[in-house]
Amino acid sequence: MLFDRFTLIAGPCVLEDDDLNLRVADELAGLSSRLGLPVIFKASFDKANRSKMQSPRGPGLEEGLKALERVGRESGLPLLTDVHEPAQALAVAEVVDVLQIPAFLCRQTDLVVAAGSTGRAVNVKKGQWMAPEEMAAVVAKAREGGAVEVAVTERGIFFGYGDLVVDMRSFLRVREATEVSVIFDGTHSVQRPGRAEGSSGGNPEFIRPLVRGAVAAGCDSLFLEVHPEPSRAPSDATNMLPLDHLEPLLREVQAIREAIAG
Repeated sequence: MLFDRFTLIAGPCVLEDDDLNLRVADELAGLSSRLGLPVIFKASFDKANRSKMQSPRGPGLEEGLKALERVGRESGLPLLTDVHEPAQALAVAEVVDVLQIPAFLCRQTDLVVAAGSTGRAVNVKKGQWMAPEEMAAVVAKAREGGAVEVAVTERGIFFGYGDLVVDMRSFLRVREATEVSVIFDGTHSVQRPGRAEGSSGGNPEFIRPLVRGAVAAGCDSLFLEVHPEPSRAPSDATNMLPLDHLEPLLREVQAIREAIAG
């Protein structure tokens, strides 16, 4: 089982060229070895919910799955990617270990059931408007579809227009309602929807304190989008963690977990 111990899901928001994808994956594999921390490589083949029509979306299903295959083969890391349509599920499941349901699509019954029916693990992003207890029905859909393992990721809730907040009670409430692992998305939680000329802006300076708080509050795993040069990323440039900031943050996370356990 992938989420039966504290795990990091990390990678660029969207797949880029092989050099970038493999550079990030190699660093994540090294971190996994140095820190004794399971790591799952994450990147999307398509960002189907971009704010603007002209925003970059990624390489698409066919080329994206080929790129993910190369990452898995070269790095040895398990893989996670988003699915946006039920018809994508089987093809994606042939390549990746975890199918992820984007937050905006977590109520799409056919999509959640299709992801579960592949027999792969399913990670459902909690909708920004959803109460923690509402995720129980979503998890049940994935299980009825046949998912061998389900996790829920908390990524903040809408606070008026153009802002998100993280309710630290959510980790316990989701876990009690669903009986699955609850992951904290420390990078999407600092987004500022609609604040960057109609696109999502962000406050990356809050990633570190929110991650530390979520770990102390009891999240079961972490989700962090990382990039060697976030300002050059085609998607989520304003809310990603610089790749070289990841290891220091993870060492703090491990210290917090050890303090709690002790």
